[in-house]
Amino acid sequence: MTKITFSRRATLLGLSATLAAPSIARAQLLAPNAVAPARRNASSFVTQDWRDHFETLGKGVIVADTFSRALHYWNSDGSDYRVYPTSVPMTDELTKRGYTEVVRKKVGPTWTPTKAMRERDPTLPKFMEAGDGNPLGSHAMYLSWPAYLIHGTHDTRKIGRRSSSGCIGLYNEKIAELFEITPIGTQVRVL
Repeated sequence: MTKITFSRRATLLGLSATLAAPSIARAQLLAPNAVAPARRNASSFVTQDWRDHFETLGKGVIVADTFSRALHYWNSDGSDYRVYPTSVPMTDELTKRGYTEVVRKKVGPTWTPTKAMRERDPTLPKFMEAGDGNPLGSHAMYLSWPAYLIHGTHDTRKIGRRSSSGCIGLYNEKIAELFEITPIGTQVRVL
């Protein structure tokens, strides 16, 4: 009887595929009127291989995949491979794709919104010092493309979403880790 009730109740709740999210399913079965817990906003990562994008590793390579919202990093000899969840540009028009490289790095970056950003949102400040309210977070790696960066964020809700004005964002603790292992001259491809 319990199995029938469980299956019927799961079906009524639209949870017949409880294997996909068992903890959410169990929570809803135990407390059907409760609000489901918030899901993480990081998407599924698509596996990448650096050889699909670069001829050599050089000083290291980064593949920023805006489709799966993940940043892939390989060091110069390929022995260190890491994947990080990211935020990506809000629209395709804001997304610059192609090859670039890390040209500068900064702990505690300051922020100057571009003219286009200020046109979209006139309430933006002309300049912002480093700190908690700064949208560039704790660390920034500047690319050879003007105004495009790989940087941290203090607003963790942005990771896993289309939320940036063109940059690739990471959790502050993850950009700090990536910052330490990424030399200037690291090759970057944005997909």
